[in-house]
Amino acid sequence: MTVSRPPLEGLRVVELAGLAPAPFASLLLADYGAAVIRIDRAHSNVHSSEPTPPTTDSLTRHKSSIALDLKSPSGLALLKNVLAHADVLIEPFRPGVLESLGLVPDHLLADNSRLIIARLTGFRRDGPYSHMAGHDINYLAVSGILSQLGRRGSPPYAPANILADFAGGGLMCAFGILAALLSRAQTGKGQIVEANMVDGSAYLGSFMRYAAKTPMWDQPRGENVLDGGCPWYEVYECRDGRYMAVGALEPQFFRELIRGLQLDIGLNSTRNDRSTWAAMKEAFTRQFKQRTRHEWEQVFAGKDACCTPVLSQAELEQQDYRQRPAVGLKSSPGHEIPQQEAWSSQGLSPGAGGEEVLESWTGLKRNRDYKVEGGGLVKIEAAKL
Repeated sequence: MTVSRPPLEGLRVVELAGLAPAPFASLLLADYGAAVIRIDRAHSNVHSSEPTPPTTDSLTRHKSSIALDLKSPSGLALLKNVLAHADVLIEPFRPGVLESLGLVPDHLLADNSRLIIARLTGFRRDGPYSHMAGHDINYLAVSGILSQLGRRGSPPYAPANILADFAGGGLMCAFGILAALLSRAQTGKGQIVEANMVDGSAYLGSFMRYAAKTPMWDQPRGENVLDGGCPWYEVYECRDGRYMAVGALEPQFFRELIRGLQLDIGLNSTRNDRSTWAAMKEAFTRQFKQRTRHEWEQVFAGKDACCTPVLSQAELEQQDYRQRPAVGLKSSPGHEIPQQEAWSSQGLSPGAGGEEVLESWTGLKRNRDYKVEGGGLVKIEAAKL
């Protein structure tokens, strides 16, 4: 019997510690078998007998860590040694920071021509915002996407930090890395992957941009079919204060919906008349408040009405929801995600597990090739004769 191996097993990834988007990119790779070593800042307790608290990064599943002072020539030398044996470097800094540390991409590629350097920024690397600080809401704002999100009569609304940070940033960066790996398989050469959350978010909004020139999305924010303007693509409160989500776009699904709601079936013939939407939404609102969410779940169970409960994270945890890898691969599945990792992360302490990985990648050993200095690892320079 052939034992299945994760598709990215054997891939060596170095992640320079940063905020959520870059760790998410490396998490995707780790979940499919890549060995990821995070480079943390030097800390007084790191690589010592004293316990070191985990960092605030919670996206640490299947990763290890070493701590380095990248402003130390000896610490930097050790990192360059690691990168000479790595497949991927993920860096999350603003433009120019990597170079200021002495890690010039062209020089790294000269030392390791197979290295893929993934550079993830918030704003584009050129243009008026390139050197400015920002967060998810700012990247969405200048991408054009934020202007399309929100309710009628209300300011644009940013949906937490999912779109720019994780989808437009981390996920797109991981996609770029995989594309570069496919290219390397053909050419034998690594390259630089440049990802940013503005372009990533704008790309995710391709459909919205095209649909804005069609009847589906040609109205102001909050007045379109998919953005809260349409009665049959909406969230409704139930009698118990919980919610049901409705997405009955097609006529046959809409018919099942209004049957379940015990409303006039004739609504199907007039539903595309926007002048009826306000009254229809009021009718749906009244009907959903007649029963609890559980009762509505029973009404629509097994029915093609596109009507489902809005489940909370707490409910899923109580129901023992099993987190699976993002996509299933039959012959080369990803790593199993431990059940406890679905709801909380133990975090990763700087220096945890990294020295074992360091030795397996490079053959380097403590006190022979490197030592601990100031809470970080530094390379031991060979004595000069």
